[in-house]
Amino acid sequence: MAETKLFETERKRFPGMHPDAFTAETDRLALDALRKVPILPQVVRKFYDLGIDRWAYSLNMAESVRCGPNQFKTPYAIMREACAILDVPEPELYVKFNPWPNAYTFGVERPFITVHSTLLDALSDEQILYLMGHELAHIKAGHVLYMTVARWLLPLLDALGRMTLRLGDAVSIGLVLAFYEWMRQAELTCDRGGLLTLQDKQGAVETIMVLAGGRSRFADEMNMDEFMTQARMYQEAGALEKLAKVIVFLLRTATYTHPQPIFRAQQLEQWFDGGEYQKILSGDYLGAPEKASV
Repeated sequence: MAETKLFETERKRFPGMHPDAFTAETDRLALDALRKVPILPQVVRKFYDLGIDRWAYSLNMAESVRCGPNQFKTPYAIMREACAILDVPEPELYVKFNPWPNAYTFGVERPFITVHSTLLDALSDEQILYLMGHELAHIKAGHVLYMTVARWLLPLLDALGRMTLRLGDAVSIGLVLAFYEWMRQAELTCDRGGLLTLQDKQGAVETIMVLAGGRSRFADEMNMDEFMTQARMYQEAGALEKLAKVIVFLLRTATYTHPQPIFRAQQLEQWFDGGEYQKILSGDYLGAPEKASV
């Protein structure tokens, strides 16, 4: 039986693409800063000693439904299409019921993506393709180890600190803040991966807008152009607003795992307008077979 065609638009594929082709500079800088925290190797070692990678995998399998050709076949097919575009080995894909729309990628030895059912309800097939590209970019960019460490081990620091890791409070706080900063910047890299997968700037930004505003009976009144105007206004704020951003960051958003949606949209537009996206789309990227044969 012939395979059902998912999308009318044929998208370019990027065989051999190196993650550095689309990694955000802020991601690189934040990761360098994280790796300079002296106790990071000790924390990563404890992650392996405790078997947290296996905990995460086992818990997810127990609480979610694994996708495949005969189970949630459309999300599975969309993920496979994203894998082919970004040249990423196929991870396991799961759907989990949760009223909070979210998706995440875990698993060092056995990578897996889990999508909450409410997020699937909120997104079109094209937007799910963007989402899959975003999550696969975590795998391609080598984020999974530190992401899993951060989301599973950091909440245990208070319990394990003095007894097991023997970390001082100031050192622990420094490590936690460095992790949060890197996780936020890593999301900007993955937004680029989502755009490279969907290959439609408007569709990519609309996906981010849905993450900010949700999906309601007024969804047809959402306006991507207005959302981007809002993003530019946020970026071009005056001195008092900039001071307010700093205060809000210190009081609240320093421990966010994701950048605020309006900032993500603005950063993605800047990358698109900077020409690097079009360069990659034309086949001129780090790891391209044509470049390797020169």
